[in-house]
Amino acid sequence: MSSKSKAKHVRDKWRSKSWYNVVAPPFFGNVDLGAVPAETTDQLIGRVVEATLYDITGDFSHHYLKMFFQISAMDGKTAKTLFKGHEYSRDYLRSLVRRRTTKVDGLFNLLTRDGFKLRIAVSVLTLSRIKTSQEKIIRNIMIKIIKEKAAALTMDQFVQEMVLGKIASDIYNESKQVAPLRHVGIRKSKLVNVPANASEIVLAYGTSTVEEVESEEEIEGVEEVEQDAEDVDSFEQLDDDDEEVADE
Repeated sequence: MSSKSKAKHVRDKWRSKSWYNVVAPPFFGNVDLGAVPAETTDQLIGRVVEATLYDITGDFSHHYLKMFFQISAMDGKTAKTLFKGHEYSRDYLRSLVRRRTTKVDGLFNLLTRDGFKLRIAVSVLTLSRIKTSQEKIIRNIMIKIIKEKAAALTMDQFVQEMVLGKIASDIYNESKQVAPLRHVGIRKSKLVNVPANASEIVLAYGTSTVEEVESEEEIEGVEEVEQDAEDVDSFEQLDDDDEEVADE
């Protein structure tokens, strides 16, 4: 007796999916970030897309800066995004570490003029070891400049100045009078909270909108990156975990 085998039908899930173009926010020129597949547009809302600043600007010197965008709305086959955060690449972070130097870190929660809450990590690296009193002065400079920027700029404007290095440049120009510096940068940021009526909120200029985080242990998703070389100061960075930080 011959037995008849039935061929099992395997459903090709990719046939039911469509491709959608993802674009950067308008303040980054609606640059095309690539295409993503999905069965329905509802599946795309909330998805986080990673790119580099080089993909947006075309400047190869920006390849070390990773950018994160969250899909927030659909317009036909186009997925519109919201800035979610950025960070230095791990290799670039490691390349900044030097022996017998000082790293001054500042961690801040800030509220932009239009009511967006961001959490940023600023790092200043010196050419040689400096005194604790000098570190304190540099950290105060960080707070002053970031407070001024947060009070005067909308989220779009703040993000542009942050990732393109304008804020870091302002910190560098003031801090270099305290000690010789090798690098100043905002090494990581995260969008913590979006106001429900973001388009209607207009906060007064000069309002205190910056809160310094005294210890990195207070921030969810923080770890220390271990260095392979001996006698090299450890370089702390925010964890790769992209979980939303609860609004305080």
